Amino acid sequence: MEFTRAGLSDRALEIADRLETFVRESVVPFEGDARVGFHGPSDEMALELKALAREAGVLTPHILEDGSHLTQRETACVLMRSGLSILGPLACNTAAPDEGNMLLIGKVGSEEMKERFLAPIVRGEKRSAFFMTEPAVDGGAGSDPTMLQTTCVPDGNHWVINGRKAFITGADGAGVGIVMAKSEDGACMFLVDLPHPAIRIERVLDTIDNGMPGGHSVISIEDLRLPADQMLGASGEGFKYAQVRLGPARLSHCMRWLGACVRAQEIATDYANRRQAFGKRLIDHEGVGFMLAENLIELRAAEQMTYWCADVLDAGARGTSESSMTKVHVSEALMRVADRCVQCMGGTGVTQDTMVEQVFRELRAFRIYDGPTEVHKWSLAKKIKRDWDRGQS
Repeated sequence: MEFTRAGLSDRALEIADRLETFVRESVVPFEGDARVGFHGPSDEMALELKALAREAGVLTPHILEDGSHLTQRETACVLMRSGLSILGPLACNTAAPDEGNMLLIGKVGSEEMKERFLAPIVRGEKRSAFFMTEPAVDGGAGSDPTMLQTTCVPDGNHWVINGRKAFITGADGAGVGIVMAKSEDGACMFLVDLPHPAIRIERVLDTIDNGMPGGHSVISIEDLRLPADQMLGASGEGFKYAQVRLGPARLSHCMRWLGACVRAQEIATDYANRRQAFGKRLIDHEGVGFMLAENLIELRAAEQMTYWCADVLDAGARGTSESSMTKVHVSEALMRVADRCVQCMGGTGVTQDTMVEQVFRELRAFRIYDGPTEVHKWSLAKKIKRDWDRGQS
């Protein structure tokens, strides 16, 4: 499938075209590299890929030289291309959680914070982690952030933080952390240099996905003492700042995974056209050809819905409902696309001979993180009820 070009700026298309060439020619050959382990690509590999992107002029392409960002529509155009390899976002510095963390610090952080914490991430010198989710066994925050258990207590001109975190992507090896905790005022966010002796990785979880460096960790925070000027914004405003990050971040996941599924469709299409069975090419069997046709329909619909949500955010709206709708539709549609690609390729589809099987695994996880499908539907149902109630008054 060719990506949509209509309605996109010349600068976005120019960046996107260079990025696509880089990913296809320079990143794809790294797929299958032994340095991609059970908990993701090694930091050595990540730095090597970023060096190649820097040399090609496509490192952190969504942030311009003057520090400004592409629009969300332009970002979608670019990040879709970065996703053409699962390693593409890592190489180009458009991967989660860094992409969302860069957006948050850029919008909320002071100039000193931007220089100390943001700049090294933008340059691709450090990775970052977002410490929000907590262990279910502790009754901690997950999809319901109001269940936040980690505490922060003022002590002079410092804050002392204690608690546990879970599923913290990229914490192992990160250089910058954003920690959420609750004070008497409500939720708070803090920036911290990593590693830090008060932040201990209990274990790195063994999960279905392995596309993100550092994997997903369970974390213990014990008497983490931070200066007050490392609080992001003001005490009690953490949930407000979280929304600055979470809406665009869940949309950027849609952008990247759409690119990965476009590539999976290419691989499955090539296989179905070359493979012979029962006297003809696989694609000539309706059972296979129709699956690829259904994929094409779902990919185009997912792409257009992603651009629709991007336009909502660009118009200045919070886009809470729109990003929920998009996250549900795109994650579920891309899961079906990945599943059909595996099915079209038969036994080859479940091997690591191509990236298709990993796309399938990664998409299964995508239906859960940044809000499971069911939570977003529940939120939308509540909005439908509120809107109806208002209409009766």
